[in-house]
Amino acid sequence: MNFIRWFVILFTSGLLLYHPLLHSQERLWTLEECVRYAIENNIQIRQQELVTRYQGNILQQSRFDLLPNLNASAAHNYSYGRALDETTYGFAEETERIQSNSFSAAGGVTLFSGFQKTNSVRQSRYDLLASKEDLQRIKNDIALNIALAYLQILFSEELVEVARNQLDITRLQADRTRKLVSAGSLPQGSLLEIIAQEAAEELQLVNSHNQLDISYLNLVQLLEFDSVAGFRIVHPEIELEAEQELLYSVGEVFSEAMSFLPQIKSAELQLKSSETGWNIARGLRYPSLTMNLYYGTRYSDIRQRLQIDNNGIPVTDPVTGFPVYEQYPFWDQLSDNISYGFGFSLAIPVFNNWRINTAISQSRIGVMNSQLALENAHKQLLREVQQKFADALAALKKYKASQEAVSSMEESFRYTEQKFNVGMVTPVEYNTSKNLLARTLSDLLQAKYEYVFKIKVLEFYMGQPLKL
Repeated sequence: MNFIRWFVILFTSGLLLYHPLLHSQERLWTLEECVRYAIENNIQIRQQELVTRYQGNILQQSRFDLLPNLNASAAHNYSYGRALDETTYGFAEETERIQSNSFSAAGGVTLFSGFQKTNSVRQSRYDLLASKEDLQRIKNDIALNIALAYLQILFSEELVEVARNQLDITRLQADRTRKLVSAGSLPQGSLLEIIAQEAAEELQLVNSHNQLDISYLNLVQLLEFDSVAGFRIVHPEIELEAEQELLYSVGEVFSEAMSFLPQIKSAELQLKSSETGWNIARGLRYPSLTMNLYYGTRYSDIRQRLQIDNNGIPVTDPVTGFPVYEQYPFWDQLSDNISYGFGFSLAIPVFNNWRINTAISQSRIGVMNSQLALENAHKQLLREVQQKFADALAALKKYKASQEAVSSMEESFRYTEQKFNVGMVTPVEYNTSKNLLARTLSDLLQAKYEYVFKIKVLEFYMGQPLKL
């Protein structure tokens, strides 16, 4: 029993150590680790990897199609009735059962078919490369979504900290106001207003915690964990310079993105694939030349052969003078009945219900559609870069304006707090100033993380990895 108990304990401990989510409880997750884990385990990425493997098999098969084909066959037959004995050229009796065997091997190789097979290899290679670029595009989308969710957690945590600091300040003022009310220096209404403000800020702190929980849930769902329990992230220091400026231009980002982003490469490869498909269709107009090879032998149990004496002379019947026949052994028949040869076949397309012209026309339409898709991908990328650049510039302006607003509001609040402490302003005015400061701090945090994300997107479009 002790052995069984220890086995169960060790087995359970092994499972706990193996489970990836429980591993997350042992350490904090960085942005790079989250991105790496998502790329390795995301179902959508794994599905696209299967699509890529599928395209790889198609490419491999198109290469094998260039090789000759070879097939072997064997048959064993029973027949009844009259059959021709190829030895005597006489017919067997109707009641006689005949057994026969045949063995053959045949092969062929296409010598020329309008370069369709070589173009098929080329097209399959383009399709495989395009599939790999599509896989990379999905990875990029996942990485950006992870980064956005990660920064949202950081933003929510700072909002919680702001709400907690504001609540701490209000609680201190509430304690001070109670003492002043007890001493008769302030009316009871002042205490009630402070208590109401404290309750409102406690609610705001709860809401901030709820928003933080939702932010964690969003990231955990992107990572496809089963639960958010125990999952926490690293809190990197994100410091922005006082005079922050955009270091890139739209042209620089667009130029780098054109050579880096997989959606552009995928569209280019799909265009090449369509052009190769057009060449395959045009190859249908050419004659095809094939070489065929054959090798075979056969056996029949009704076959006989001339009986030969030791001197190599056929034996004859002493009475009738006709040749004497004997049983023809299986292996001797197979050896003597060998036949082989080769030949060439030429197929010339003349008229096929207009199918060849239709196939060529359809392929040409596919090429034009791929050209438009590539052009649209270029324009879409330019629009994205322009939009991302405009968003980053707007976020930078908002961040600078929020910095100035926070600086002004902090000074204003300090002045209002001093006046409140000596009874020169009412609790309503104090709470109004305090709420304005909290809202301004929230706007600053939002502008900060919005700007950080927009900058990271621009850097990602320029081929830089996502990191904080």
